[in-house]
Amino acid sequence: MAPNGSSDGLIVSFGEMLIDFVPTVSGVSLAEAPGFLKAPGGAPANVAIAVARLGGKAAFIGKLGEDEFGHMLAGILKENGVSADGIPFDKGARTALAFVTLRADGEREFMFYRNPSADMLLTPDELNLELIRSAKVFHYGSISLIVEPCRSAHLKAMQVAKDAGALLSYDPNLRLPLWPSADEARKQIMSIWDKADVIKVSDVELEFLTGSDKIDDASAMSLWHDNLKLLLVTLGEKGCRYYTKNFHGSIDGYHVEAVDTTGAGDSFVGALLCKIVHDHDIIEDEPRLKEVLKFSCACGAITTTKKGAIPALPTEKDVIALLKGGK
Repeated sequence: MAPNGSSDGLIVSFGEMLIDFVPTVSGVSLAEAPGFLKAPGGAPANVAIAVARLGGKAAFIGKLGEDEFGHMLAGILKENGVSADGIPFDKGARTALAFVTLRADGEREFMFYRNPSADMLLTPDELNLELIRSAKVFHYGSISLIVEPCRSAHLKAMQVAKDAGALLSYDPNLRLPLWPSADEARKQIMSIWDKADVIKVSDVELEFLTGSDKIDDASAMSLWHDNLKLLLVTLGEKGCRYYTKNFHGSIDGYHVEAVDTTGAGDSFVGALLCKIVHDHDIIEDEPRLKEVLKFSCACGAITTTKKGAIPALPTEKDVIALLKGGK
C-alpha cells in the first residue's frame, strides 16, 4: 500500500510545541484558578501525535528550550511514536508556555509566555532538510510566521517540502493574542495561502479571514485558490464542509458530551492526513473523501470528551466504536 521509498507515508508537522497550563477547575478566570495542570500542546505537535496514535508515521520539526520542559516535550513525542529528529534545543530561550482558561462551555482563552520562546528562534540553517524531503505530507500552521527567524525557517521548509513532491497541508490555527494586530494576522496568514494543497479553517477563522459573518459556500469559496485541492471548514459539533475543484458538501458531526475542545481540530487534521497520505487521489473521489471526513469528524468529537489534547487523541479502535455507534 505504501509508495516505494523508506519514508513510507511520512507526515511531517512543523511549528510550535509548548506546555498549556490548564486550571484544575473549569469555568473560572486565570486569576481565580486555584491551581494548574501541565498539558503538553501546540497545534502542529498535536497533529503529529494524532497521526501516530492512529497508526501513521509522523515527525515533528520545531525548536524547544534546553530546559526541563523542552526535554519533557521531546520525550512525550518519542513516547507517542513521533520522530524528534527535527528538534534542535535553544540554550538561551525557554520552551513556550500558555495559560489556558476553560470556560464553562468548554471553549478556551489564552495567555502566552513567549518573549521570546525557543520555537520563535528556529533558523533556516537548523532545519533537518533530509527529514523534510522525505515527507509525503508537510503540515504547518501560522504561529511560526509571526516573527523572524522562525518565519524564514517556515518558508524554507515549506519550499523544500514542495520541491520534494510533498502535499502541503495548512491549518492557520488563529491565535490573535500572539499577533501584533488583527490586520497583521490576516495579512501574514494569507501571505502563504496559495502554496497549500489542503487548507482547514474553523468557522471562526473563516469569518476572520473573509470579514463576513456568514458561514456559507460563497464565503468559503472566496478563499479558494487555483492550486488548492481541498478546502475544509470545520463547524465544531456540527461537523464540517468540504470543497474541491469539482464538488462540495457537508458531513454531520457526532453528538458527544464535550468537556474540553482543545485539540479537536488537530485530531481532525491528523486523521485526514493519515487517511490520504498513501493516496492523495482520495481528495478527488467524493464517496471515499466523505468516508475519510466522517472518520476525521469522529476523531475530533472523541477528542472533546476528555481534558487536554494529547491524552484525548483517539486510536483507530476508539473511532470505529463511535462510528459503529452511529451517534
